[in-house]
Amino acid sequence: MNGRTEKQKVGDLGERAAAKMLEDKGFTVVTCNFHTRYGEIDIIASDEKYIVFAEVKTRNIDSAAGGAEYVDARKQKKIILSAMLWIEQNNCDLQPRFDVVEVEYDRRSASIINTGHIENAFDAHDLIF
Repeated sequence: MNGRTEKQKVGDLGERAAAKMLEDKGFTVVTCNFHTRYGEIDIIASDEKYIVFAEVKTRNIDSAAGGAEYVDARKQKKIILSAMLWIEQNNCDLQPRFDVVEVEYDRRSASIINTGHIENAFDAHDLIF
């Protein structure tokens, strides 16, 4: 079982589905699971205009709340700080954008049911550091 919990396996499945959805929309996945001292960015992808820092939230279809509701101000700050480090390290001139990809998972069938893409889900200017 490679030591991975069921929750981690479902999260990995959700991230793969999110990456495929972004690629299907014309994005190039630059990297996944970018770790910094502030936290992790699930997916970094780009197109001609944007460098997208995407948080992926995989939830069971009968969850009470959507995935985006779990990306609170604290999590947003961690993503923004991590994104700033990535931009510095990679000398990127594209416009940064912060997206959330919601993935619906059905435990009974052990499959992804739906993916939703929330573009510009939050903005660095919205947060007070």
